[in-house]
Amino acid sequence: MAALTAAPSAGGSSVGVAADSDATPAVAATARTETPVPSASPVAGITETQVSLRIPLPAAAGSHPALCDRLSYLRYRSSDGPSKSAGADRILVAQPGIMEGAGAFDSVARNTVRAAADRGEHIEFWALDRRSNCLEDNAGVATGSVSRAVGYYYGGEKIDGRAFDGFLTSDQVGWLGEVGLEQTVRDQYDLLSAELPDQRLRKEKVLCGGHSLGGVLTGVFSTWDFDGNSATKADAGYNQCAGYFALDTTIAVDLDDLSGGSGTLDGGLLPEGTVPETGLGYTVVQAGLRSGALPRFLALPAVINPEIMNVLSLSGLAARTAPTAQSTLRSALPANDNIETTTRTMFSKNAAVFLSGKPTIRDFRLTNEAVLGAFMDDNSAPLSFIQTSVGLFDGGRLADKDFPVSNDVEGSPALFGTELKAIPDEPGGPLHTWRDFDRIGAPDDPVHRSADGTPFTTAAKEVSDIGELARSLSEQPLDFTEDYFPTKLVTDLSLVDDARIARHMAHPEGPTANPAITFVAGDGILADRVPADKNPVVLPGYQHLDVLTAAPVQNDGRRERIATLLSAFGKRP
Repeated sequence: MAALTAAPSAGGSSVGVAADSDATPAVAATARTETPVPSASPVAGITETQVSLRIPLPAAAGSHPALCDRLSYLRYRSSDGPSKSAGADRILVAQPGIMEGAGAFDSVARNTVRAAADRGEHIEFWALDRRSNCLEDNAGVATGSVSRAVGYYYGGEKIDGRAFDGFLTSDQVGWLGEVGLEQTVRDQYDLLSAELPDQRLRKEKVLCGGHSLGGVLTGVFSTWDFDGNSATKADAGYNQCAGYFALDTTIAVDLDDLSGGSGTLDGGLLPEGTVPETGLGYTVVQAGLRSGALPRFLALPAVINPEIMNVLSLSGLAARTAPTAQSTLRSALPANDNIETTTRTMFSKNAAVFLSGKPTIRDFRLTNEAVLGAFMDDNSAPLSFIQTSVGLFDGGRLADKDFPVSNDVEGSPALFGTELKAIPDEPGGPLHTWRDFDRIGAPDDPVHRSADGTPFTTAAKEVSDIGELARSLSEQPLDFTEDYFPTKLVTDLSLVDDARIARHMAHPEGPTANPAITFVAGDGILADRVPADKNPVVLPGYQHLDVLTAAPVQNDGRRERIATLLSAFGKRP
């Protein structure tokens, strides 16, 4: 596919045709590329492009791949609106959450741009991709073929003459130990300055925000002093934004809202042991990252690591290309310790099944959609930060899923979510299908129930389309997940009061300097501590990811509320 190039910015000069976008050396050296992104989204009238700019890392970062000297984002705009960003009525710029890529914003971006266009307004939505995503190899998923993708990642097969080099380990990415809070907010500032050189225009038209951890990053960005002189204000983060938006998060400068006041995501939003201990202070933590004594990206031996993030994309690809076919992906993937432990964690009826390993997910007949639902639906997935409300298993008997937390025990919304968990209960039995969000409560719904008679779900609890989730996971050139999330980014946030970080946060008025709109998922990670002081819009039935993936029309027949309210806020924040 031919790439489009323009210099210096989306708000400025003309667009011309450049070299093939697959030619890595050419792309790495080109100042700016903008490539059309084809999509099967049902939301019409939206033009999506992938924008990539050469904004090199500082020399102090050390040796790194040439492609990591680039920053990228997905640009969504109304097809009949201005072609130049400077001509848009508003530009929404979104920071992803933890372990999240630009592709996760696909549905909310399209829905919001469409809602504005229907009122005659033309806004843009920029979904940022953090620099660490340069380490991912999405070539297999990009083929659109599950068999080719599996062959590439696990069978030694080549794509365009290139073989997969394997999933990276911490010792291979030493430079990532230098990519923390300062680099992340600087990247956003540099990208905005390159694309929209006029600071006055940025202050007038840009809305800054994000999902989950992206809200905290936006808060820190708002306080940052980018020219090293706190007496000057034009460079202050808050003066790059006309307003803020928060998607199941808050615009804050620390982790307290996301962590329940603990100051760390470890054992709260993330399983215990995911984030290194920071109690010894900034100097010791940074020395550990540089030496390799601490991991440079967040990963566990199973469930949370680059290979499993890639398996999610493969599951999305299978569900997108053959949704109702019986899944063969489970048998095609290797039975290594990582994948086996992960599937047992995600698909065990109780602790006894987990420990014995019998039955396994391979013993059940599941459609590709059902496999994806098992990994990401809030009535199945055990971890709240990857939960969506996309329906429920169908086609066979279901039982209570009492692992890792029993349905009889009230769990932590931040870690395990709020909903009853269900699991197919007939190994070797019928083909278990998936009942999509808009078929829950339909006349043919058998209404699967927990042992105490409570329905596992209702129509009011379902908001996202599993087909669109599958598309977002596998269609985007900048993918849904962030496989190599920098450890330093979260350790810096835990140590935000250290003078080496705090000295840059010279504008504490930043988070309240502009108007903001805050959306809270009613069943998400903030469900037990809704930030009333933010005057939030609480969205009943939504899970943490639903604020990104919710369908354009909901089960009550109305347009999705974030799209409606965020687009209206974009008109007059």
